[in-house]
Amino acid sequence: MEPIKSFSGRVVALPVDNVDTDQIIPARFLKITGKTGLGESLFCDWRADAAGKPKPDFPLNRPEAAGATILLAGDNFGCGSSREHAPWALLGFGFRAVISTSFADIFRNNSLKNGLLPVVVDSAAHAELFAMVARNPSVELRVDLASQALELPAGRVLSFPIDSFSKQCLLAGVDQLGYLLRRQSEIAAYESTHPPRVQA
Repeated sequence: MEPIKSFSGRVVALPVDNVDTDQIIPARFLKITGKTGLGESLFCDWRADAAGKPKPDFPLNRPEAAGATILLAGDNFGCGSSREHAPWALLGFGFRAVISTSFADIFRNNSLKNGLLPVVVDSAAHAELFAMVARNPSVELRVDLASQALELPAGRVLSFPIDSFSKQCLLAGVDQLGYLLRRQSEIAAYESTHPPRVQA
């Protein structure tokens, strides 16, 4: 998992509320157990018509979306069923962060465990960001996880919340298992100070 410290990136705006995980990555792709290639299927039922031809007006199909690393989403992003494939697909497309006013808990947790940063902003800042992208589709934002800051082009800084454990894991580029494996020597030292339990 790639560490997230700070990065700048262009933004794709998807002004749709209550986007569920079946829209992010349809259920027919859940048979896939690997992450490779899932980015190509991100929002596939919205990105293409019935014949599989890309819809030019869909935000991810527009030229300015190429290389974008930040998705600006509507309220309650990632609702619906639980599937790690949703953050896998977003990461596979190239996104490193998603901005919204709220995320479904399971989606947020799956994202944090897989290296996708969910950034929560208030409704006023959310509306401001959408207006900014509408004025300039090539606008770039800077995300600094260490300081939990989202920096806008004019220098304005928005803070965002994240729990300390997830922050530590993302900064180090590890998941929960990786966090434990990095501390094997500490765990072994702790265990050595406690005699094994005697079975009754």
